[in-house]
Amino acid sequence: MITPTEPENEKERLEYLKSFSILDTLPEDDYDNITKIATEICDMPVALISLIDDKRQWFKSHHGLDATETPKEYAFCAHAINDPHNVFIIQDARKDERFIGNPLVDGEPAVIFYAGVPLTLENGLPLGTLCVIDHKPNLLSQSQIQSLSALSNQVMKLLELRKNKFLLESTLQELEEKNHELERFAYVAAHDLKSPLLSITGLANLLVEEYKVKIDGQGIQMLEMIIHSSESLASLIDGLLAYSKSDSVLNQEASIIKLDEMNTEILELFNFDHDVKMTVNSTLPSIKANKTAIYQILINLVANAIKYNDKEVAEIEISVSETNKKYKFRVKDNGPGIAPENQHKIFNIFEKLNSQDRFGREGNGIGLATVKKLVEKLGGAIKVDSELGHGATFSFTINK
Repeated sequence: MITPTEPENEKERLEYLKSFSILDTLPEDDYDNITKIATEICDMPVALISLIDDKRQWFKSHHGLDATETPKEYAFCAHAINDPHNVFIIQDARKDERFIGNPLVDGEPAVIFYAGVPLTLENGLPLGTLCVIDHKPNLLSQSQIQSLSALSNQVMKLLELRKNKFLLESTLQELEEKNHELERFAYVAAHDLKSPLLSITGLANLLVEEYKVKIDGQGIQMLEMIIHSSESLASLIDGLLAYSKSDSVLNQEASIIKLDEMNTEILELFNFDHDVKMTVNSTLPSIKANKTAIYQILINLVANAIKYNDKEVAEIEISVSETNKKYKFRVKDNGPGIAPENQHKIFNIFEKLNSQDRFGREGNGIGLATVKKLVEKLGGAIKVDSELGHGATFSFTINK
């Protein structure tokens, strides 16, 4: 018996093998189906998917054989991987000096005939083989060899898909952890930044009220700039917080939303200090959806329709309809409209078309980005149709 030599770049080969995280895993039907097909195509009693570790060969699938591994020094597959681009065939191991005296030949499982196709990576490194075994001398036709090679390619595709799946899951887990960290940071930032900002705004307002007669016009102007800047920064922090919290909003269960109540509740948020006429038109009395997410979307759209309206009375019409799989919403206003060249920009975060709204406040460019994020996470899409001077209509869908 001749012990198999180690392949070139053995250390690198073993590192690649371990990167698949496949060794010592439970049986899987996809691999077992391939070894079963191999035995039928080649008319052999045994087929194995064998992976060569540093001291053993381990079988991911073993059709017709009870063993799950054998020592590397006895493994036919350990010889086969030394020629990773060709099929390794032994017609009668009892007559081959490399295997005379091999306990796998003289004893169980009596490997007399062997044909193994190396499982080879694109970089040429072999991980193991797909092999068939007989307990007597045998032959394979050219067609059987080609079929066995095709099955080995399928094994490699399964291994690559499995590896990519685990890498994707690992990446998603890392992203989820980072998202949680960012969300926590947003909460801390909102608390730690907004408190001093409110104090600055409050003190500046107090100075203006109590010491207005003692401060000259330039001083009053500077204080008003401080107040304005503080309010703008507080608005930005609120927007970032809402954007970061949008994912957690999506975790809430769907509930029944009565559309007449929705109209009243949203209108009450704005009617106390704005002249607004808002109606909801729908043949549906109610819908079943994530209420918090729907309200956040509609409140953002209604707030923009009011803030950037150029009419004495902001008129807003919300329409709701349905298909078999979707709810459809339309939010139409009577504002100044949005130029066609700007309509694709408005959903980008931090994109601002106007320096100030009708009340002299600066926007933060986050509201519509949050809306788009929520709509897409709910399985839908959003668009805007508008002409300058003729208002704007925001249409979006969500999955039922």
